[in-house]
Amino acid sequence: MKKTLLLFGFLTLSTFCAQAQTFRGLDKSPLEMAYYPDDFAHTRKTGEEKPLARVLYSRPPKKDREVFGKLVPYGKVWRTGANENTEIKLYQDATIGGKKVKAGTYSLFTIPGENEWTIILNNETDYWGAFRYKEHEDVIRVTAPVKKASEHIENFSIQFAKAGNGANDAVMRMGWDQTMVEVPVSFQ
Repeated sequence: MKKTLLLFGFLTLSTFCAQAQTFRGLDKSPLEMAYYPDDFAHTRKTGEEKPLARVLYSRPPKKDREVFGKLVPYGKVWRTGANENTEIKLYQDATIGGKKVKAGTYSLFTIPGENEWTIILNNETDYWGAFRYKEHEDVIRVTAPVKKASEHIENFSIQFAKAGNGANDAVMRMGWDQTMVEVPVSFQ
């Protein structure tokens, strides 16, 4: 009887330990989505319309580090976030920074500089970081000036905001620490 109870206790404990190891802990750079229009969460519930664009990215924290020029070197291709490469989905044809882009899903890379960034849409998707980046797969490259953010941005962030007079005119903002870049986007 003692052996049976001991065996039952061991199996029960083993089951609890095995179940506790089935989920990973929280990611240090959480996954985030940015939509245009920005209030798409509301329209998604009502089914009234589809978004025009979605960006899927990870949000690394600053954590008292020097970000641009150090953690993210100037002049080198950056995955524009953390973990998997950042992905932008255009639900219809668009013009980004003055260049036309067909509807589709692309990787979003950047080359940060002190005064301007190069924003890159690339055909290669679904891989980690920028280690497999291939310039010949670029769809467009545009530049945008660097601006000083009005407040400290602890985690890297991307958001869309309405711009101009047209309902389909937007700006895609990317910011981290004291740095912000804005890229004009319009949809047909």
